[in-house]
Amino acid sequence: MLSKSKFLDALAIITEMFPEAHGELVWDTPFHLLVAVVLSAQTTDVGVNKATPALFAAYPEPRDLAQADIIDVENYIRTIGLYHTKAKNIVKLAQMLLSEFGGEIPRDKDAIQKLPGVGRKTANVVLAEAYGIPGIAVDTHVSRVSKRLGIVPESADVRDVEEKLRAFIPREDWISAHHHLIFFGRYHCLAKKPKCLDCPVFELCQYKEKTI
Repeated sequence: MLSKSKFLDALAIITEMFPEAHGELVWDTPFHLLVAVVLSAQTTDVGVNKATPALFAAYPEPRDLAQADIIDVENYIRTIGLYHTKAKNIVKLAQMLLSEFGGEIPRDKDAIQKLPGVGRKTANVVLAEAYGIPGIAVDTHVSRVSKRLGIVPESADVRDVEEKLRAFIPREDWISAHHHLIFFGRYHCLAKKPKCLDCPVFELCQYKEKTI
């Protein structure tokens, strides 16, 4: 397994590779960010960004979405995977925001996860991006990179990965490190064809199938 010091060396290199790493979902309010992150599950950010401008224009506030007809919402997000379930979730989410949280997104990780469609990853992303609350959201890219670098075993679940990253990375760097790891996984350490031959962290990487 890769040690903490060597992982931080790898992270420093990754940070240099993608110094401008950032969240790629387009949003204008914390509420719209929350909706966008829920919609992004098992879907690309690019796909979500194509659908959300019209959706956000139609439902600018929680009260607007809470009163929406599910079929109308589906029509806005029809190009997004699992749109039937996601339409129901974001309408129920808006309703719960109004009924239980006064229309405001709770800034507590346990409370926000009570909302339909909101898991730990979504909670971490929204609280970090909207309110600067430190967190490390573990998506498929962060999980893959963490396992390939060798800080967790292949069998590790997302909570295991998050806990290891929180232990290794200084708290003040959690949000930025999350973005750097995502960019590295999304644009370099690809799922099917990782760019091993052109990888600055090749020597540190523990991935057994890396291309030599």
